[in-house]
Amino acid sequence: MPDVVGAALRVPLVTGRWVQYANLDYAATTPCLTEVHHQVNRLLPWYSSVHRGAGFASQVSTRTYERARETVRRFVGAPVKATVLFTRNTTDALNLLGRAVPFGTTVFRFATDHHAALLSWRGSRVCRLGAPADPADAVRLLAKALADAPRGPKLVVLTGASNVTGELWPVAELAAVAAGHGARTVLDAAQVAAHRPLDIAALGVDWVALSGHKLYAPFGAGALVGAADWPAAAEPYLAGGGATTRVTEEAGEERVVWAGLPHRHEAGSPNVVGVHALAAACDTLSAAGWDAITGHEQRLAARLLDGLAEIPGVRRLDLWRGERRPRLGVVSFSVARCGGEAADQRLIATALSAEHGIGVRDGAFCAHQAVRAMLRGADAHEPDRALRASIGLGTTAEHIDRLLTALDDLVRHGPRWAYRNPEEGWWPVPDPRPLPEFVRGLRSGE
Repeated sequence: MPDVVGAALRVPLVTGRWVQYANLDYAATTPCLTEVHHQVNRLLPWYSSVHRGAGFASQVSTRTYERARETVRRFVGAPVKATVLFTRNTTDALNLLGRAVPFGTTVFRFATDHHAALLSWRGSRVCRLGAPADPADAVRLLAKALADAPRGPKLVVLTGASNVTGELWPVAELAAVAAGHGARTVLDAAQVAAHRPLDIAALGVDWVALSGHKLYAPFGAGALVGAADWPAAAEPYLAGGGATTRVTEEAGEERVVWAGLPHRHEAGSPNVVGVHALAAACDTLSAAGWDAITGHEQRLAARLLDGLAEIPGVRRLDLWRGERRPRLGVVSFSVARCGGEAADQRLIATALSAEHGIGVRDGAFCAHQAVRAMLRGADAHEPDRALRASIGLGTTAEHIDRLLTALDDLVRHGPRWAYRNPEEGWWPVPDPRPLPEFVRGLRSGE
């Protein structure tokens, strides 16, 4: 399988020991693939302006940038005529589409979505679908909402996999219902793109949005891929250089002829390094084979789920009750008690890092409505906050076992170190861990 940069990273503990870092926060940001790092280094000597330079290095950078469009298009299984618009990330891509929806469009989205899918449609009429009880209920809710919707354009926002629980959504079924009612669809693939093969043509989806920083290409690029008609008819997402073909002044006013796609929505100097990294990640993951990637992650996810079930007071979060459903290696949970006291999820995450060298996420994961709904009725000290462990290519069985052992110890005995709770969150007192030399002096108060 592909290697990741930093797989052998060692981090300090408050006890003075150093351990291999157990990165269990892949759902937030993936590390860089070693091959992506190599490909970026190959490009850097040729790094130059894109689309605007006659110099040879500029021509190389431009060709690299434009070639990446076809790589990304193939990776997501989009039709040959699909447009590929490069963005900063999934949030940026969904906001771009939000600016391009025709006037009078009704947007349908579920309350359990990530905030990027919830909030990118501020200028449109939004139909809020609530939290479905199960995948079949999601299909029923959407079908009813579409049947009752007013006339006019319709857009359905779909999620590939929950960023809270990793559960996979019935994308093909939902897309088919949408198409049956004349609605367009956009897939938020931020979580799923690095862990499952994508084929949006087969799924029947009109657009897909994804992020490089969740696809082992952390260099600040993402993409919106799909149908050209709505973006082509819309005002540019950003106004500036590259988005125009002609600007003149007539009668004291600027007259602008906007460029066609894709440049219309890519104003400013393009992020050629990020786009090249994104394309390299797409190629590397495809070449590795999805069976190997998913098999590795599923084995570790099963190990994590089984282990969490054995720790008293740990409650796993699930969108849908019942049998264990298909999911990625993303598991959120709450801890009821820590050392005999009501648990503070932030303190647990801090102690896992400081005492055990484990990185997990705590909070509501930019999906506040989903987390709140899943924690409702739980014996949780903080009803809007949970912990999340997520798995990727660099995760090992030792990482999983270390997390389970550390959690069990925290539940039974509490932290072994002292901590204070300033406004910004918990912090070890004292904290003897040395920072890397290149960031020394950046810690608050130093």
